[in-house]
Amino acid sequence: MLEEMRIRSLGVIDDAVVELSPGFTAVTGETGAGKTMVVTSLGLLLGGRADPALVRIGAKAAVVEGRITVSEGDAAALRAAEAGAEIEDGALLISRTVSAEGRSRAHLGGRSVPVGVLAELADELVAVHGQTDQQGLLKPARQRGALDRYAGDGVTVPHAAYTVAYRRLRAVVVELDELTTRARERAQEADLLRFGLDEVAAVAPLAGEDAELAAEAGRLGHAEALASAAALAHAALAGDPEDQEGVDATTVVAAAGRSLDAVRAHDPALAALADRIGEISILLADVAGELAGYADQLDADPLRLAAVEERRAALTVLTRKYGQDITAVLGWAEEGAARLTELEGDDDRIGELTAERDALRAELSGLGQALTDARTEAAARFAAAVTDELASLAMPHARVSFAIRQTEAVDEASGIDIGGRSVVYGPSGADEVELLLAPHPGAQPRPIAKGASGGELSRVMLAVEVVFAGSDPVPTYLFDEVDAGVGGKAAVEVGRRLAKLARSAQVVVVTHLPQVAAFADRQLLVEKTVDGSVTRSGVTVLEGEDRVRELSRMLAGQEDSETARAHAEELLATARTDG
Repeated sequence: MLEEMRIRSLGVIDDAVVELSPGFTAVTGETGAGKTMVVTSLGLLLGGRADPALVRIGAKAAVVEGRITVSEGDAAALRAAEAGAEIEDGALLISRTVSAEGRSRAHLGGRSVPVGVLAELADELVAVHGQTDQQGLLKPARQRGALDRYAGDGVTVPHAAYTVAYRRLRAVVVELDELTTRARERAQEADLLRFGLDEVAAVAPLAGEDAELAAEAGRLGHAEALASAAALAHAALAGDPEDQEGVDATTVVAAAGRSLDAVRAHDPALAALADRIGEISILLADVAGELAGYADQLDADPLRLAAVEERRAALTVLTRKYGQDITAVLGWAEEGAARLTELEGDDDRIGELTAERDALRAELSGLGQALTDARTEAAARFAAAVTDELASLAMPHARVSFAIRQTEAVDEASGIDIGGRSVVYGPSGADEVELLLAPHPGAQPRPIAKGASGGELSRVMLAVEVVFAGSDPVPTYLFDEVDAGVGGKAAVEVGRRLAKLARSAQVVVVTHLPQVAAFADRQLLVEKTVDGSVTRSGVTVLEGEDRVRELSRMLAGQEDSETARAHAEELLATARTDG
């Protein structure tokens, strides 16, 4: 809901604040007082075109600021949050600045944003119906959405099922297209995988085999050096039988042990050292024995070395292509086998997806037909209701209708069957919905934006909005020129219907008719000062006697006319009774 606007240096307005009520607000004032600047200001807040000619003479820029309440989680709040705007206590602040040079800036929730963001919010916040500016239900997409909400369960139930099937069909079509359009690439991938897997299978590597063979090759290639080193080490530990005078580690350690054993009984500390020497003696004997066994087992077979190197060469071919070591090669082979199985199953998968696609398209045809039938039935009820409303709004011969049509598909494969024809379909069905108006007998129904004058169009949209009340989610409606060309009883009916619409939404009306203003919950008077400008105090809320005086002026041009005052009081009483 739009709570307040502050307008500075715009047209005849110097500095004024417009406070709006939750229900029906009427903006009145003498011709030229600046009433239409309210509409212009709101248009700027909603991303309208910035005209430097609107900037007040002598001012550097025109500024319009607005405070709008939004509900957490609704479309407007989410879009504002995406733009980085801050929403404090449910209030969203919007400002628009237009310089005298033509530059325009927009701010949303304290953040500078492109003007286009304000235009996006406009669709969710305000429906404007005026002589030169029409939004909301003039857009075919919103007309279809509003008709669907008006139709109720007749549309919402099949539409929910249609949405599920449509999304699944889109996913199936994408996967099917990928499988069929990339058949050659996938065949090439499968051939490469088969070659690689055959190559790995031919070698049949074992996990860790490359490391084991590297160690074995090292032993075989240095067998003589290893045997010589082992023999020398063994001789140093256990002695050389051919060198009777040589000293070995085992003999030296044994002698040390014997020297300590002779006196160990006299000192526990020395006994402990003797025990440790005994352990060393045992360890030296074990190592010497293993060195003797190592030398005996060492094989210097050149044939075995050649076989090991040949095997390592075969493994190296694999690691160059498929992994840094044999473990990685085996991992690649496992993944490759799974991928090959998937690729080889593509033909079966294509068949399954094709069958599912055809079944989903058939399901959508049935649901799409149900949507068309429900919309057609609801459109007839809607057209009758709006036509009845127009009869009371000085348009007794106008007729409203809906055109519900479909576009032929290029071929059967790209459409769904509606009424025996293959037609284009989308996320909301196959129907193109457009609201038509025949303003007088004999006239061909035309889109409502083209079938009526500005004043008539505002009344048509008023009738539409009244019928759609509660179905269209826009929280605020602005009507300008809604009363053009009407008076008397018809004007009272306009006021009555605006009040009815205000029961479910905020309604702001710029009017010159007292019959309309009398039905408002709040009446704002726009008046100039003696210097021809509208100041902050120039937009006032009228109550009690002040409102009667303004209605009298609107009725007879004389605030103090007793007849006009009596008529004004009668209008207010009638409005209160109807309310």
